[in-house]
Amino acid sequence: MPQPTTQARPTGCPGYSETLPREPRSAAAARRLVRVALAAWGLDDLADDGTLIVSELVSNAVRHARRESIRVVIDRPEARRVRIGVVDFSQACPVRGNPGATDESGRGLALVGELAEAWGTDPLPWGKRVWAECAQKND
Repeated sequence: MPQPTTQARPTGCPGYSETLPREPRSAAAARRLVRVALAAWGLDDLADDGTLIVSELVSNAVRHARRESIRVVIDRPEARRVRIGVVDFSQACPVRGNPGATDESGRGLALVGELAEAWGTDPLPWGKRVWAECAQKND
């Protein structure tokens, strides 16, 4: 399996990314990558929300994307803010579901919307990046 990569960003903070198979088990690897990045940045208090967010984004990509791989990307655009993204090869934008009480799926993006300060989709020439941002609260 490919190893995670780090790369310096304009903010001076490294970004973390890893290409993973488009399989349900990749959510566990994505959660580990989020925890590693947040620990390296001293933002451990964002780990619970960050790991739930990346799990939902990976789950959507596994269910709806094309091709055999996805890419998880974690950036730190500001000292107290992280952006967690999943890149895939589908250009179809995610749609927030409106599940009924007995539906077993369709709540993922609603959960992301509740946990994240912001979330969205960046179209790419060959697919898209779905991202969510979390930030430490000012004390």
